[in-house]
Amino acid sequence: MSRRRILTVVAIGCLVASALPASAHITLETVKAPIGAAYKAVLRIPHGCDGSATIKLRVEIPAGVIEVKPQPKPGWQVETVKGTYAAAVTFEGTRLTTGVKEVVWSGGKLPDDFYDEFAFAAFLTDSLTSGTTIYFPVVQQCETGIERWIEIPEPGKTPDDYEHAAPALALVPNAGSDD
Repeated sequence: MSRRRILTVVAIGCLVASALPASAHITLETVKAPIGAAYKAVLRIPHGCDGSATIKLRVEIPAGVIEVKPQPKPGWQVETVKGTYAAAVTFEGTRLTTGVKEVVWSGGKLPDDFYDEFAFAAFLTDSLTSGTTIYFPVVQQCETGIERWIEIPEPGKTPDDYEHAAPALALVPNAGSDD
């Protein structure tokens, strides 16, 4: 094999290897969404905990995300944890001070060898800022072990810089707004 071909193979191998940690993270299917609009969050769960099956997922809902309605999943129980918002928001003419702060799916079993998705509908309020990123920290409980996908990047870093980054959503202007 020529030296050039060897270097090409090594370079490709390095690129593939550098992409592997990111693919192991729990991520959102749609990674950009407009503020002031409905959003369907689909959490992609690519594995369990060191070979152990996932039996519970808990996702924290960030400020500015309201009207959260989780999608039921056959074989799993779903619950919402409600609480008081840091600041009141107005939605469809109604002032809201409380709402869903966490969504929990439990009682099912997702073997480590399989992939699945867990979804919820929500609304991204105008109180959020276009051009920023919000994070949905997730705790993944397995038959043996727990993975905490809760790391939020410091300024100048990206989720790929972390081993257990929280799923990220980049906020963009609403096409119908002046942002």
